[in-house]
Amino acid sequence: MPLASHDLVSDFMTQNAFELHIKNIRKTKHGDFRTASNGIYKISINKDFNQYRFLITLIHEMAHLMTFKKFGRVKPHGTTWKQTFKHLMLPYLNDEIFPSDVLSPLANYIINAKARTDADLKLSLALRRYDEVTDKKLIFELDLGTLFQHQNRVFKRGEKRKTRYVCTEVQTKRTYLFQQNAEVFLIV
Repeated sequence: MPLASHDLVSDFMTQNAFELHIKNIRKTKHGDFRTASNGIYKISINKDFNQYRFLITLIHEMAHLMTFKKFGRVKPHGTTWKQTFKHLMLPYLNDEIFPSDVLSPLANYIINAKARTDADLKLSLALRRYDEVTDKKLIFELDLGTLFQHQNRVFKRGEKRKTRYVCTEVQTKRTYLFQQNAEVFLIV
């Protein structure tokens, strides 16, 4: 996490006791909030994130914890959670914690936050600048008809439909929709 965020996170953890687990890479989720049968709250975050994505994901999960404590079981990413997330995120929105190229899209994102930060293209691209360099490409960077690999399967990039790309799995000829910022391996 950014050093300037430590006191804010520490204060939250002191006031809202929970176990924080750093997990290996999970493809299906960035983080997770759970309540154990013994009443202990647990938050897990993937360990492969850059410091800014890690902090945003942690605050996302802390918002689930606060929403659960105040309102019980509600819609996971509904209006109540969105308001709680925005309220928790506001103290972090400053240039001591986030660089300016992340701050602006993050401020726009919290107005109507989604279940995943990757759902917001501008925020996703801004955060990607701080990830470790890989040989992965983003779907929208590929030309129409380009072959790519995703989860050990080969696809052919198709046309864009609103915000997603229609891609065909080469072996089965089935079509799938990919987020425009999905990371894939180019097949040369």
